[in-house]
Amino acid sequence: MHVYPDAYRLFWSLPDGQAWIYAIRVGRDGLYEPGEYYVGAKKEWPSWTPTPDMIEREPEKYEKYADGGMPGGPGNPLGARALYLFTPERGDTFLRIHGTDDPGTIGRAVSNGCAGLINEQITQLYDQVPMNARVVLHPKQLGATSTQQG
Repeated sequence: MHVYPDAYRLFWSLPDGQAWIYAIRVGRDGLYEPGEYYVGAKKEWPSWTPTPDMIEREPEKYEKYADGGMPGGPGNPLGARALYLFTPERGDTFLRIHGTDDPGTIGRAVSNGCAGLINEQITQLYDQVPMNARVVLHPKQLGATSTQQG
């Protein structure tokens, strides 16, 4: 799997040389972490708890979820499915490829580092991606224009 942040696209390569291509949203500048990862966990309707860094950056938005998080289901920031990105050195990186029920965020750099697809598409992708699948988050290009929203 390859994420190209400047194009807002995720490519899932198939064995026959074909690929599925999805429009995505990506992490805001400073929060997107290029690198090589693997799918270390997969969850349907995952629960969500903001990271300490998220709470520190935007306490007014995230502090209320610090203790109990949010159960999975409609309205949850991780959407219908989530692929959890790991590295051998760090284990769970807290980066995800996940769903969203807000299609207006697709094609924008708005997240806290994760790549997001609409729920219908993450559900389709989730069924195809095996555990331990390789994921490459390609770097953003310097000087590239983006439709980033604060």
